[in-house]
Amino acid sequence: MTAIVGPNGGGKSTALRALIRAVPLHSGRVEVDGDDVTRRSRRWLAQHVAYVGQHVDGDPGLSVAEEVALGALARRRWGGRADTTTSVATALTAVGLGTQVNALLGTLSGGERQRVALARAMMQGADHVLLDEPTNHLDPRHRLEILTLARTLAPTVVMVLHDLDLAARFADRVVVIAGGRIVATGAPDDVLVPAVLDPVYGVRSHVVAAPPGLPGQAKHFAFDLPQERTTP
Repeated sequence: MTAIVGPNGGGKSTALRALIRAVPLHSGRVEVDGDDVTRRSRRWLAQHVAYVGQHVDGDPGLSVAEEVALGALARRRWGGRADTTTSVATALTAVGLGTQVNALLGTLSGGERQRVALARAMMQGADHVLLDEPTNHLDPRHRLEILTLARTLAPTVVMVLHDLDLAARFADRVVVIAGGRIVATGAPDDVLVPAVLDPVYGVRSHVVAAPPGLPGQAKHFAFDLPQERTTP
């Protein structure tokens, strides 16, 4: 699991969307399992990479089950209607929406729609999952549940996060992007440090070790505005 972090407008979402050919590259190329994505079909890309963006409204007239079932369309092989129905129910239970199978998307909260989008990504069965702010609109409990679930979605998960506490706790690798460039990349303990964070965010950061017992590389980050120099 890789977390992409950085200030607003720094290029995090653009980088993620470039991985699925949603924005053109000025140079370089994107490879998935050794294949140049520009030489592959959209269907091939959907079979290998699932993407959940920040805006996940969907068609308000669709039921939750119908929206999630659309994820199965990208899969190479899948069974009949009964198989899909069972898989949809399993995916919705995994994201905590097992009782909302027949609800209309238009009646759901923003956090519930976010979880529906994750269930749809599960249905794709891709080996790589890209998540752009997957904790948007979610309360603290569901943030933890969704990121715990995200680790099981696929062998490779890349997510954009603003919450550095969550990035430190759940990510194996962190990429810091600012001004459209990679500023630092590496393990959370090596990257999420004041020497990197302060110039990137324009703040004074304080890193506090989390209480013992929490899984992962748990930390708490606090920030202050930098002290302005005054002329005597």
